[in-house]
Amino acid sequence: MKSYRKELWFEAEERRHFFRITPQVEKCVRESGVLEGIVLVNAMHITASVFINDNEPGLHHDFERWLEKLAPEKPHSQYQHNGAEDNADAHLKRTVMGREVVAAITEGKLDFGPWEEIFYGEFDGKRRKRVLIKIIGE
Repeated sequence: MKSYRKELWFEAEERRHFFRITPQVEKCVRESGVLEGIVLVNAMHITASVFINDNEPGLHHDFERWLEKLAPEKPHSQYQHNGAEDNADAHLKRTVMGREVVAAITEGKLDFGPWEEIFYGEFDGKRRKRVLIKIIGE
């Protein structure tokens, strides 16, 4: 069995941003040499997310609006977590969007359905954060 590990680093210029990371994950799959296996892609920070969905700007806008309704950033005073930091909303948004994805690798490629893409969601940006990619298989 083969094993491969890599970290991807991101720094959003805004507080919230969605990065399409499918090409980077596909590159890792190729580098790993795994033809049949799985890939784990997970955010290594508790205010960020990794998820699979459609690469459609309108949908990303809808995510932003929906998440802001569920866990509005302001007023910061509405959250008991906020004190030294003002990111309680980012923790809640991450919980909704998820920590990681696991995808099948078949014949050396991500085994996705139509329109599926992998995204890194940043909810408390303006600093460097990382995503772990772990691939195992034959």
